[in-house]
Amino acid sequence: MPSPKILVDSSVWIDFFKYSRTSPLEAYLQEDIIVTNDIILTELIPKLHHEKRTEIIEGLEALEKVKLDIDWELIRHLQKLNLKNGINKVGIPDLIIINQVIEENLTLYSKDKHFRLMQTILKFELIS
Repeated sequence: MPSPKILVDSSVWIDFFKYSRTSPLEAYLQEDIIVTNDIILTELIPKLHHEKRTEIIEGLEALEKVKLDIDWELIRHLQKLNLKNGINKVGIPDLIIINQVIEENLTLYSKDKHFRLMQTILKFELIS
């Protein structure tokens, strides 16, 4: 059963800010089921700050933030699994996000192809 909480990756947020406020993300925001973490905020906020998009920054910072509890041994294991299965060039931030999704039983909403590939070898819910 999918988690009632959805961790939205920066790839989805960037498209949402740029192109479409009619995406499924709008409905999820209304349902108050979106969560974030420090990696995603750190990927988004500097550029938003540079663009003086204060209202968006405040909205992001108001979301429930799931604390990162990084299991470095699991991160190394996930990267070994990826490489063994031909999934190359997955960055540490994406591995930390997957670690959190698995450990916290979150649903991940991402447009990143690495997550679709990792879903073939790992058990987690993905909206793409």
